[in-house]
Amino acid sequence: MNTDGNSWSEVDGKLFKRFEFSNFLEAWDFVNQVGELAEKKEHHPDIKFGWGYAEIFLFTHDKNEISDKDYGLAESIDAI
Repeated sequence: MNTDGNSWSEVDGKLFKRFEFSNFLEAWDFVNQVGELAEKKEHHPDIKFGWGYAEIFLFTHDKNEISDKDYGLAESIDAI
């Protein structure tokens, strides 16, 4: 996996990070791995992806804020 070197940042009240890849299939594989993590943690991000990139947005909807669940999932995503 290849990220753009940025850490997670706050965008519109959500944790955000963009990940970059060599092609569509690598991005798709990454998104599937994130989906598996999200299911295990029962905490689901918003994901936007396409050719060579995936953008992840984390937010705890029932608390209407960024929570420890978001930081924990972000850490797990970074470990992929």
